[in-house]
Amino acid sequence: MADDPSTTEELRGLRVLAFESRRAVELRRLLESRGAEVVSAPAIREIPLDSALIETVLHEFEGGHIEILLLLTGVGTRTLVNALATHRDSETVLDWLRRIPIAVRGPKPVAALREFGLEPRVRAAEPNTWRELLAVLDAELPVAGKRVAVQEYGRPPIELLEGLAARGARVLRVPVYRWALPEDLAPLRAGIAALLCGRVDVAVFTTAVQFDHLLEVAAAEREMVLAALRRVVVASIGPTASQALRGLGIEPDLEPEHPKLGWLVRTIAAEAPARLASRRAQG
Repeated sequence: MADDPSTTEELRGLRVLAFESRRAVELRRLLESRGAEVVSAPAIREIPLDSALIETVLHEFEGGHIEILLLLTGVGTRTLVNALATHRDSETVLDWLRRIPIAVRGPKPVAALREFGLEPRVRAAEPNTWRELLAVLDAELPVAGKRVAVQEYGRPPIELLEGLAARGARVLRVPVYRWALPEDLAPLRAGIAALLCGRVDVAVFTTAVQFDHLLEVAAAEREMVLAALRRVVVASIGPTASQALRGLGIEPDLEPEHPKLGWLVRTIAAEAPARLASRRAQG
């Protein structure tokens, strides 16, 4: 489903707190088109690949050491290819990638690969978590004894890395970008204040690190923030973010069928008003 540009009113009167950074403007527009009042509180800042790590990865590619490449995100895929191409010519980089079996976690790295004329060897089934990725590797591309490069995406995919190691893979971690706190914390602090003052009806998380950073900035008020989240409707874009929320006792109320922004907004519009009314009726 593409992001729905239509204007509807399902969320009129609801105040939505969103922690998205990269696509903050797009998410605000989609929610406001449904009638929501949006508080945008960006919770992350991307820091690109370290130059020393680029040299390590280049050495591995040039020596033919990498036997399987795992790509986990679309942005990470583009970042990796473009970073390598700043140090070697693009055709050399693409030739490396054509020779290596590539496994992807979901549709976004597939789309990114196609921009470079590449296709993955294997693709994880939905909901595109580390579990499905390990399952498809077991079935179609065993990793035992192989040098496996893993494109990371900010928060280390610990379960995936442990699963690869348990299967005998020799893992090269490639964190093409890492996530830091925004340089300007004022919007995030304003969002926390709105949450604590009861001026939020729906909280929207589009990556697990947003939750980590929310609690880091609100460290002195951590328990109050967790309690406040239990009083609102919590929407999570997909299984990875939901797992992080559950790890600290926050059960997401809403998760779209597919982990995409348009699907997330449509799910919020369809279900959040009733969920909120039910929660308030229960006291």
